[in-house]
This record gives sequence, structure tokens and C-alpha cells, in this order.
Amino acid sequence: MGDRPVRVVAAACDGACSGNPGPGGWGALLRFEDGSRRELGGAAPATTNNRMELTGALAVLEALRDLPRHPDLVLLTDSRYLIDGLDKWMAGWKRKGWRTASGGAVLNRDLWELLDAARLPGLALRHVRGHSGDPDNDRCDAIAVAYSRGQAPALAVESQPAVTPEVGAKALVEEVAGADAGDRAPRSLQTLLSRLELADRLAAGGYSLRAMELARLLEVPTATLEGKGDPWPWRDWIVRPLGNGCWRLERGAGGLARPQ
Repeated sequence: MGDRPVRVVAAACDGACSGNPGPGGWGALLRFEDGSRRELGGAAPATTNNRMELTGALAVLEALRDLPRHPDLVLLTDSRYLIDGLDKWMAGWKRKGWRTASGGAVLNRDLWELLDAARLPGLALRHVRGHSGDPDNDRCDAIAVAYSRGQAPALAVESQPAVTPEVGAKALVEEVAGADAGDRAPRSLQTLLSRLELADRLAAGGYSLRAMELARLLEVPTATLEGKGDPWPWRDWIVRPLGNGCWRLERGAGGLARPQ
């Protein structure tokens, strides 16, 4: 891509709460056109699911403010509350002094005002049904749930580059292996390269993977794989269902178009 800034091509957010109200968490991610991604997340000790949904969206908008964006970028969310609030209800709330149609005070006004101020021209919200197999929504949900349970999930960072396993990954792994300890790549990068090299070996060997094994390789919840009956692309590979709860990785030349 030369010197052209790497644009954000996908964005998603989600929220979770245990008890509603109760301990909560939010998760978000940005995908870049070079294949790298940035994941965000956080927790609140006493909150609601709606507040976590709004907090995740706010984090995405604030992160996008200073980043180049693809013109077709949309923010993916499974929250109708978030979408309707921004697209349908916001104007009326402000006209009525932050009162609802029934005259009551608008809940979560503090977050709605921050979201209104953080809006980005041309960035639309798109609804996706939760737990429907969308990988970005499922990943955000996994991050949010982990934080709501007091866990600290490992989050991907933008500095992890997308490289082809045949050339880039192998070369970088060899470079890391031969470097002095003080010059080694970050652990997160080493982990990514190991996953890509493993994926390539699995594809070359024609090995089948069980749901738990595939989910760990792809870093997605196992539930994401349930009900997937058709092949789908992942990085430079095609994930092909074999039946009986097993899958196989094939090199991307298998004929499926990669998402733009």
C-alpha cells in the first residue's frame, strides 16, 4: 500500500452484564485493511447491559476519530437500543430537554451525550443478531463477557501485521528465533506468527480439527462454529466443514471470494 495510511475497514462493539444490574463488561474491535486488528475492552463493577453497550460504542467512536476510515465502514452492533437511540430517539430527547415521550428522564443521559458529541460523519450503525455466527460480534461478546466475569482477556493490538504464512510468517519467525533476547519481537507478535504457521501446516497436511481446536486457532468462541454449514474464509485459508463436528483448513485458492 506504499505510504498510504492503513484504513479501518470494519468495526464492532458489544456489552455484557451479569445480573443487569451487576458486574459488566464491554468489548470492541477495529479491523484494518492490512489484516491487522485492534481490540478494546473494559469492565464496570455495578452497571447495566445497556450502559455497557453504549460504552463499547463510545470507545469505538473515540478510537476512530483520529484514524483513516474506509468510505464503506459501518459500526456493527447487536444493540437495537444503541441504534434506535442514535438514529431515532436522540433528536426528540434533545428537543424535550432530555425527556422521553412519556415525560420521564432519559436513562443513561451521560453516555448518550458523549455519544452524540463523538458522532462521525458518514459512519452508519448496522444491526447484527447476537450469537448468530458473525465473527466480529462474537469476538466482542467474548471480550465483554470475560470482563464482566472479572477476567482480563488477551486483546489483539494493531501492531500485529497480517502476513502470508508461506513467506512473511516463516521469515519473521526465523528472524525472531535468531535474534538476541533484547531484540525479540513482542510476545503477541510471536503468538500470531505461530498461529499462522500452524494453520498453514494443518492445511498442507489435510488434517481435520474438532470444534474446540478450531476455535482456539481462530480465537473465537466455540459457539461461533455451531450451525456453520458452508465454507468461509479466514485470513489466507478457507475453513471447510466436514460434518460430525469437524473442519479442515484449505489454502485460499479453493474458490471462495475473500471479503473486501
